[in-house]
Amino acid sequence: MKTKILYEDNAILVIHKPSGLATQTGQLSQADVVSELKNYLGNNPYLGVIHRLDQPVEGILVFAKTPSAAAKLSAGLQEDTLHKQYLALTLELPLESEGVLKDYLLKSGKDNTSAVVRKETSEAKYSELGYKVLQSGKFNSDLETRVSLVEVTLKTGRHHQIRVQMAHHGMALIGDQKYADEKTREFASKAGIKNVTLCAYKLVFDHPVTKKKMCFQIEPGWKTFADK
Repeated sequence: MKTKILYEDNAILVIHKPSGLATQTGQLSQADVVSELKNYLGNNPYLGVIHRLDQPVEGILVFAKTPSAAAKLSAGLQEDTLHKQYLALTLELPLESEGVLKDYLLKSGKDNTSAVVRKETSEAKYSELGYKVLQSGKFNSDLETRVSLVEVTLKTGRHHQIRVQMAHHGMALIGDQKYADEKTREFASKAGIKNVTLCAYKLVFDHPVTKKKMCFQIEPGWKTFADK
């Protein structure tokens, strides 16, 4: 099983999804997290999908094992008591740079992309995130170009939001095959980075049964600096 289980009890499953694996797909020939977990649990189990990650994105996900747990976790997502934070790599930004990005995004079903558009655009959705540069350095000792590790906190949850907004504001994520600019794509190619360097590295929520505050954190597989 490609999925790594971080925590399990009678109500929830918390897992580490690797990059390249879909959270859920209707294609029988394609592996996904939901199928792996159902096979792991056996006996046609209930498995409530609370939130998702794009296929190329690595990170932590929580699933519900009962309808009641699913309802409470989903409510937490809507009420902002379920918090997700991300780590991303970009070409070097000013150290300790931080800010809030506010845009309107429009999803295109034709090519499964989103774009920043004018506020008055029909069906455009308000999108907001906060970012902060944590560290900068060389990703590879053979490459002179420096990169920055950025922490991202979503205020809204839109299709490809982090990737679209960061790219639009000149901070494209390294390894992003859809939204990165030519310079970032060139660096990714030289560094051998094939998947977008975006990881949902921290998840905090209230347990749906015990009400205990649960906190999980992982290290991205790509978080490496040559001069660290």
